[in-house]
Amino acid sequence: MTILQAAILGLIQGLTEFLPVSSSGHLVLAEHLLGVPPSNDITFEVFVHFGTFLSVVVVFRNDILAMFRTFFQAFVPFRLNKEYYQTHEHFRLAISILVGSIPAAYVGIRYEDSISQAFADPKLVAVMLVVTGMILFLTGMAKPVEGKKVGLRSALVIGIAQAAAIIPGISRSGSTISTALYLNVQPYYAARFSFLLSLPVIAGATLLKTKDLLAHGGASEGVLALIIGTVVSFCSGYFAIKVLLRIIERGKIRWFSLYCLVVGVLGILFIESLPQQ
Repeated sequence: MTILQAAILGLIQGLTEFLPVSSSGHLVLAEHLLGVPPSNDITFEVFVHFGTFLSVVVVFRNDILAMFRTFFQAFVPFRLNKEYYQTHEHFRLAISILVGSIPAAYVGIRYEDSISQAFADPKLVAVMLVVTGMILFLTGMAKPVEGKKVGLRSALVIGIAQAAAIIPGISRSGSTISTALYLNVQPYYAARFSFLLSLPVIAGATLLKTKDLLAHGGASEGVLALIIGTVVSFCSGYFAIKVLLRIIERGKIRWFSLYCLVVGVLGILFIESLPQQ
């Protein structure tokens, strides 16, 4: 992968990770169009996801610090009880994120090889983009309740939606935000939970891939491409979060359904038109 290709893919990752249009799907299709050699190695995808991880940390740094503070206060010294749980919103949010992270962690570890193979199939990605478009379109039927936030049961359901989004082409933010809206969660809280829910899974995947990279070594150009892609994805991810928060608060997330449907259908037609190898 060249430096220019890494920069373009990092830009695509940052813009599409939080906009509900499937970052992984766009990465696979973009790699196919840019002529990046197909590979079952998803190290680059994981590292540009880490760039967007950092953008979430920066935007929601106050919420993250509050979660760590209340979590620490609950156990050092140990004073966790029902009253503490009910009176500390950020502690409840931290527990909900942990619960919601379980499905994706299980699927990622249990089916790692199958997921890697899916990243090499652009036709599957295009089909899943169509599915994402349908999921977003149906949010028009959701009835959010003023002030409703994510609880433990809804966190688990949203976590299952996040696990399904491991399939490239299924938007992680689109599926988790849509699921929260289906559960009547207020749009802002649905988006905030979706963004924060991405942190544990992305951090875990990045640590595993970093360990593999250090163990096997790597070419200097490969490492530089990883760095460039990560920095670009961070900058564009920060911008995308700010934009999406405004769109969601206005209840316009369905706008993205048409885009996903069009890109998915065009992707299918383009791939079908290519000569069979």
